[in-house]
Amino acid sequence: MAASRVLVTRPAGQEAPLRAALEARGLQVFHQPLIELQPRAEPDPAQRAILQQLDLYQHVIFISTNAVHYGMAWLEDYWPQWPVGLHWYAVGSGTARALSAFGIQALVPERDMNSEGLLRLPPLRDLHGQRVLIVKGEGGRLVLRDETRRRGARVDQLACYRRAPVRLPAGEMAARLAEWRADLLLLSSGEGLDNLLALLSPEETSKLGQRATLLVPSRRVAQAAEAAGLGRVRVAENASDEAMLQAVERWLRDSGDD
Repeated sequence: MAASRVLVTRPAGQEAPLRAALEARGLQVFHQPLIELQPRAEPDPAQRAILQQLDLYQHVIFISTNAVHYGMAWLEDYWPQWPVGLHWYAVGSGTARALSAFGIQALVPERDMNSEGLLRLPPLRDLHGQRVLIVKGEGGRLVLRDETRRRGARVDQLACYRRAPVRLPAGEMAARLAEWRADLLLLSSGEGLDNLLALLSPEETSKLGQRATLLVPSRRVAQAAEAAGLGRVRVAENASDEAMLQAVERWLRDSGDD
């Protein structure tokens, strides 16, 4: 298999299932996190007020498995039993599986596992007079917040962790890429792309674009990669392990490396 080197960039501790699945397909896999997850140890007063008022919301949305991991650690401190009448949502199947471990059956987009897909779910179409809680990390896109507000909801956000760029000495990322000679880089988010570009000089970015293909989770991230000069870009349906694996298999077929 000529093109068999893959770089996974998920945060430390979250790469194992994807890495194992890729290795089971005969690929040589390397791992370099681009984002570091930093939990917020304690909710601030405003966040405590949100946690205490969970029963006043009609809709609770988790935007990632990380949001489930960190957010539920807070929520369980306040709610030994979940309030009745809540509609729970997960941005994707992995997030829904994480919620199921807490006895929660979440609604999931059928196809587009992102904010836009969530917003197409029928219970979120008309939100006048209702309250929505979005459980997430700090920063990130505001599409979900802004659109649910436009639809009439009172929206609160519970930011329960931080995403920080991984720090490396100048030239270190390029040196690792040169050593690994990865043919395919798997990026999970626009933030991951931004951090990759921050770790490379323009010349190093150009060299990467000439050698490797990037696999990204959305057309929006693909456009950003192309604008940065990374012209060999593939788009997965979303950032889940399942979607990434399907896209890798398509890439292998197209490359003639079955």
